Amino acid sequence: MEYFIQQLINGLALGSIYGLIAIGYTMVYGIVGMINFAHGDVFMVGTYIALIAFLALIAIGITAVPVALLLVLIIAMALTALYGWTVERLAYRPLRGSFRLAPLISAIGMAIALQNYIQVAQGARVKPLPPIITGNYTLIDNGGFVVQVSNIQIIIVLTTVALMLVFSWIVSATALGRNMRATSQDLKMASLVGINVDRTISLTFVIGAALASVASIMFLLYYGVIDFFIGFIAGIKAFTAAVLGGIGSLPGAMLGGLLIGLIETFWSAYFSVAYKDVAAFSILAIVLIFMPTGILGRPEVEKV
Repeated sequence: MEYFIQQLINGLALGSIYGLIAIGYTMVYGIVGMINFAHGDVFMVGTYIALIAFLALIAIGITAVPVALLLVLIIAMALTALYGWTVERLAYRPLRGSFRLAPLISAIGMAIALQNYIQVAQGARVKPLPPIITGNYTLIDNGGFVVQVSNIQIIIVLTTVALMLVFSWIVSATALGRNMRATSQDLKMASLVGINVDRTISLTFVIGAALASVASIMFLLYYGVIDFFIGFIAGIKAFTAAVLGGIGSLPGAMLGGLLIGLIETFWSAYFSVAYKDVAAFSILAIVLIFMPTGILGRPEVEKV
């Protein structure tokens, strides 16, 4: 039982990271009806920005952890959001009126470009970061297996919950959220009633990239090593989470992320770690057979 609880804690932390990345996928799909396959690599760029910011702050003598984390969060969110905005301007806006496959191919091209850009600029070797947030708490210690929760795991889960609540409020109760919902329902009609559709879509990409940057900081602090290829792996997992939860649903994206994290963790704990990805994708296939729109997704209504 103790081992199960420990893996549950580990799975929630990993699933929270997947969930934040998945929100970016589901936001873009909800607004423009297209999958942003460059989103995972925007997340990867965010990890490198955070790593460079941490090392730069340490080099200039800023070693207080709360101050360093706040500064890195601001820097990473701003610069990663700029990358998200660039992806929208280069890969999506010029092709918005084209056939649906064109933006998909363009986004894949942007993902490959970002991967190679980081590989050339930072090298192909893994980049380590010394532990910054340390310490843990013992939950169960009966003389056998010790169940612990670390400070970074607590921060990851609490940050994810807080961001989910804040963003849900933004979508449901602000002018930007109303514009997003109107644009997702009917882009042409939204523009006719005075909504700046281009700005709304750009802000959607910016917000999604900013959330991915928060996930990238948590990933960096949690695992301590990154490379130029993590964006592809994390992006595929987060996309799977978005589809599993119901593409287009924000709570569904978070739920899907938690489920993927838990499936991976428990499979790695009780079965072969080599097949944890197979387990996650198999669960996705099974769910979609019986629930084609995902767990919390809604059937798409065709406008005639």
